[in-house]
Amino acid sequence: MRDEVGKWLDGTAGEPGRAEVAQAVRRSLRALAQLAPGAAVEVRVPPFAAVQCVAGPRHARGTPPNVVETDPRTWLQLATARLTWQTAITEGRVVASGPRADLSPWLPLPLNAISGTMGI
Repeated sequence: MRDEVGKWLDGTAGEPGRAEVAQAVRRSLRALAQLAPGAAVEVRVPPFAAVQCVAGPRHARGTPPNVVETDPRTWLQLATARLTWQTAITEGRVVASGPRADLSPWLPLPLNAISGTMGI
């Protein structure tokens, strides 16, 4: 799995199986939630997962005021230092709304948080 997902993220191979991508997205989002505990920001990577993270006012009902949403490939590229937050925002690959919706302090994820668990 590591080679398949990593090569896909680098653009040197086609998309791996849905299960491999889903697992990498879920594990990396869990790592983000551990690094930035809280519930002020909802990070969505449809169709695979969403997490709440970042310290601040907790949101419980309706649409959260701080939302980050992107596709699986963009998220994994951000998590693994293959893409910067600023580039993703500038290119419109990430939609971030709300005053706390900047994940750049936590991206890329530290290698010890993702290696061996994300399969990349």
